[in-house]
Amino acid sequence: MKKQIVTLTAIAALSVGAATTASASSSYTVQSGDTLWEISQDKNVSVESLKGWNNLSSDLILPSQELKVDGQAASETKADNSTYTVKSGDTLFKIASAHGISLDSLVSWNGVSGHLIYPGEEMVVKGGTAVAEKAPAKTAAAPAPAKSTAPAAPAPASAPAEKAPAAASTQSGKTMTVSATAYTAYCAGCSGTTATGIDLRSNPNQKVIAVDPSVIPLGSKVWVEGYGEAIAGDTGGAIKGNKIDVFIPSQGAALDWGRKNITIKVLN
Repeated sequence: MKKQIVTLTAIAALSVGAATTASASSSYTVQSGDTLWEISQDKNVSVESLKGWNNLSSDLILPSQELKVDGQAASETKADNSTYTVKSGDTLFKIASAHGISLDSLVSWNGVSGHLIYPGEEMVVKGGTAVAEKAPAKTAAAPAPAKSTAPAAPAPASAPAEKAPAAASTQSGKTMTVSATAYTAYCAGCSGTTATGIDLRSNPNQKVIAVDPSVIPLGSKVWVEGYGEAIAGDTGGAIKGNKIDVFIPSQGAALDWGRKNITIKVLN
């Protein structure tokens, strides 16, 4: 009888251990460099299943993001809260990705103007409806100058107005060595639209570089070693002097680019 009790105790302990292991394996914390495809292969599930269990609208995942990798566990936690309280260090992009919604939906549901959010702020992250943004305060327009009644003197025919030289012309054909890094349209806090209005998420094959406009005028065509011909169409807070940031659509490829000294040539 005593032997039987010991055996039953051992079986119970094994059952508890198995349940703990099963629970631990129902979720996965994303590591740097991970992709949905690699995780699906490791967990023997499909990419579509992973996206469905985690309410992902794209293949984008971020380091430290918690993913459900078991269908049963995902169904148990299906009823997520419809609101989220902003924590220190959060960004709109990070919150949208964590809840499997688009950045545009998050901004629309919460009537966000710009990209500033604050710790403690409550945000709708599920099933929201569009909220009108608060319009910025408008300054009174300056009154139009009074029109002169005196007839304008005709311009001398022999002295046509000279066109001011374009700022880019002083840089045309210039070759220089710069420190180059890379970025994507899905970086934390990024809107995906450049300083000159290029939508990089809709045009992932567009070759664009961020520059210091005092060194390379915006709108210039620039040949970049190891990248090709690009448009100087963006700026960045850390891009000062002889530094550029090349746009690469893939996060992995952008990380592989790293930081390097390369040669560029301003074409126009």
